[in-house]
Amino acid sequence: MRTEDERAGQLLDAQANAVALFDEVAARGLIAAGQGEQAVSDRVRDLANEMFGKTRHWHKRIVRSGPHTLQPYRENPPDRIIEADDIVFADFGPIFEEFEADLGRTYVLGDDPDKHRLAADLPVIFDAGRRYFARHPDITGARLYAEVKRLGREAGWTLGGTHAGHLVGEFPHETIDGASIKSYIAPGNRSPMRRRDKAGRQCHWILEIHLTDPARQFGGFYEQLLDLG
Repeated sequence: MRTEDERAGQLLDAQANAVALFDEVAARGLIAAGQGEQAVSDRVRDLANEMFGKTRHWHKRIVRSGPHTLQPYRENPPDRIIEADDIVFADFGPIFEEFEADLGRTYVLGDDPDKHRLAADLPVIFDAGRRYFARHPDITGARLYAEVKRLGREAGWTLGGTHAGHLVGEFPHETIDGASIKSYIAPGNRSPMRRRDKAGRQCHWILEIHLTDPARQFGGFYEQLLDLG
């Protein structure tokens, strides 16, 4: 059985690989006007295979653009061609050495200042949420969700979706379906986030920041490990 330090190290290694993948996506200009969302998703998948060998993904691969960026994870909008002035986000969950990564990043193709402001606010609010988590040892999923929602509102955005993150770990990780609210950073989760799972392992979390501007029909997304790194 792996020690907790080994588990944490492998989760961080998996995330480092995912960061390298997204850096290469940007360097190669894979997210570009005139490309379909599904085609971009397939190219990112192929790039992951090129960089790391055959990779599996523990959740569906997501590339969303324009008004599709308003929609939460569970939705499945039709394929859309990316436009020149779009904001686009990608959400991938590759598995490396049986450990899950979950990374989300946002790209702005045009010069729209509001879209650029949203993209810049995403990591800022992520970092603020992480600091809040660090300052409150007994924090619950509901309390962290409320703080992320407050931070988004204070910056002038609406929080998209019904949760702001989830458990992550070895593949397959502890089930994170709607029947287990304790697996989510969400209203109704009154359990301490710092706890052990059913197997006695330390719980680790992904923090998701999905900000939207419903009036102007766009949003953005940023996610990575909350409690490690």
